[in-house]
Amino acid sequence: MSWINTERRVPLGAIRQAEGAWEFSVWAPGRQKVAVHLFGSRDRFIPMARNQFGYHQVLVGDIEAKSRYVYQLDGLQEYPDPASRFQPDGVHGPSELVELDAFPWTDANWKAPRLEESIFYELHVATYSEEGSLDGVRGHLAELAGLGVTTIELMPVAQFPGSRNWGYDGVYPFAVQNSYGGPLALQRFVNAAHALGLAVALDVVYNHLGPEGNYLGQFGPYFSDRYKTPWGQAINYDGPECGPVRQYFIENALYWFEKYHIDILRLDAIHGIFDFGAFHFLAELENQVELASKRLGRELHLVAESDLNDARILQPGEKGGYALPAQWSDDFHHSLHTLLTHETKGYYADFGRVGHLASVLRDGWFYHGQYSRFRRRRHGNSPAGIPRSHFVVCGQNHDQVGNRARGERLSTLVGFEAQKLAAGMILLSPFVPLLFMGEEYGETAPFQYFTSHGDKDLVEAVRRGRREEFAEFGWSGEVPDPQDETTFANSRLLHPLQETDPHRTLRLFYQELIRFRRANHISADADLEITENESQSILTVARTAASGHLLMIFNFGANEVQLPSVVRSRHWTTELHSADSQWLGPSNRFPRTVGPADSITLPGQSFVVFSHEGRG
Repeated sequence: MSWINTERRVPLGAIRQAEGAWEFSVWAPGRQKVAVHLFGSRDRFIPMARNQFGYHQVLVGDIEAKSRYVYQLDGLQEYPDPASRFQPDGVHGPSELVELDAFPWTDANWKAPRLEESIFYELHVATYSEEGSLDGVRGHLAELAGLGVTTIELMPVAQFPGSRNWGYDGVYPFAVQNSYGGPLALQRFVNAAHALGLAVALDVVYNHLGPEGNYLGQFGPYFSDRYKTPWGQAINYDGPECGPVRQYFIENALYWFEKYHIDILRLDAIHGIFDFGAFHFLAELENQVELASKRLGRELHLVAESDLNDARILQPGEKGGYALPAQWSDDFHHSLHTLLTHETKGYYADFGRVGHLASVLRDGWFYHGQYSRFRRRRHGNSPAGIPRSHFVVCGQNHDQVGNRARGERLSTLVGFEAQKLAAGMILLSPFVPLLFMGEEYGETAPFQYFTSHGDKDLVEAVRRGRREEFAEFGWSGEVPDPQDETTFANSRLLHPLQETDPHRTLRLFYQELIRFRRANHISADADLEITENESQSILTVARTAASGHLLMIFNFGANEVQLPSVVRSRHWTTELHSADSQWLGPSNRFPRTVGPADSITLPGQSFVVFSHEGRG
């Protein structure tokens, strides 16, 4: 069921009709009069008709494409369209008409990879390429396809203030950022990605809107004072007149699937989506996406970011869940990061043992009701019975890198062997892996938090907030100024690094791990036998694979360890040894096969993978 009558979906924004006229539609229940103010050779004010649900609509002919407009409310204030498709002059300028249905798509036969077989590659549009645009990233798609990833995940592209931003301050959810190239550039990007066999995931923000250029509240009760988020006003998902608000964000999700052929939406920080009604917004959204998937004839998915460790997000509706296909697992990242860096401040205080990572591998996350030192309370519930393919894991992402005081990547925190160890843990895990741009070759440029706000008070508030945020982690030194253009420039990738070692070899290592993952169907759900040795910092994973069995041994300790009788039966073949000289490691004498009577010496911060064919 839905909260409002959706027998006929509500059109939002300016949509070109088949006969050439444009239909304008905006929800403004508290406004008695709304008019479209069209700019051009002559200004025109066109009154809109108001219906019983508070929608104002009008059909207008004789308008040229790319004409600009605003809505005039009650004959006084004028604001851009809340469902604007394009803001060519930024968040405060007029909206522009865009004919999205005219794009010459060539992906009619496109079929996205199954979610459980995906390997995500998260990137930020403006820092990934020299051009800082979607067209600039498009020029790198072939090399990403060659790496072996399946899905390019774009950080938010919804219009935000200025030209430098992570995208989580967006205020026009339907408009593609002007400095990224606008809506047609995104269509070109997705079409090119599909042609190379790459799916596209898009990060969307449904928990708040940014403060600068946020005029949504002028149109209706889109926001709620009943709840608070750390980033801005909470969205009204369960208060008076919440039905059209919910529909606004549902329509936004469907819009990306329908008009841009996006394959997956990553839902930012869903713990900031407050809905205490009987039919949660996320459940309704997932229901509508499933219907759209059937209607469009292709797989569409939602992936949630959540720090709640709440199984309801993934559980089916009959168990009281929201039935989302997947969510990020922060516990995986934190477990891995602390083992590699030995950091213990902030939320890292809750981790640090091999047993933490072993438990995550077994269950999907670690905290399922135990006491959390960081939170000073019990945290999470049990994910028992949820397939491991419902969890997305990483060793780095925009948050975990960029929300450090100076935005250091793992490549500048640990050595080369530890970077390979992290890669093996991520790409050989039974979960859905996510890589962060540049990780595959050990990018050294930081990824820092940057903005280009026009509001001076907001600029100072952001600066102050960043300094306060890092106090609990004990990070010393000056925090880079988010508003300084140098902070943004320092975050651009240094692609030429890939041409020289050790970066070139690290990329080849990632490529080999991805090849091995696919060849052995690591993504397939299988029984895992996981054992940990805390005293030696050893984690062992045994599992079935495509044609037999795999045994993986990870040494998180700094020193080499000698492991007697690592196999109980048969002779096993060495498939991959991260410390091998082929991968610029310190070892060149590792045995090709091992048997029940053999012992092995595993260098510090390395791993080895063995295989044998057949049963048993």
